[in-house]
Amino acid sequence: MRGIYDKKGEQFAYLQGNSLFTLEGEASGYVRGEFIVDLAGNKRWRLVGDAIFTLDESESIGFIGTSAPTNEFD
Repeated sequence: MRGIYDKKGEQFAYLQGNSLFTLEGEASGYVRGEFIVDLAGNKRWRLVGDAIFTLDESESIGFIGTSAPTNEFD
């Protein structure tokens, strides 16, 4: 699982595999190539590495954090 953070570093969503979820656990989209799309398949944001931008790349939305470490004792 990887967190999605805004420019201030506050988490507002997370990725599990290529699926995007709200912090409440509701599915809200997917990663498709260089884009994050909504559930209907409409492009919402552009991915450049782990950075998230508006579709025209004029404004930074935030970033995707690194994977959470797994607890070997779970």
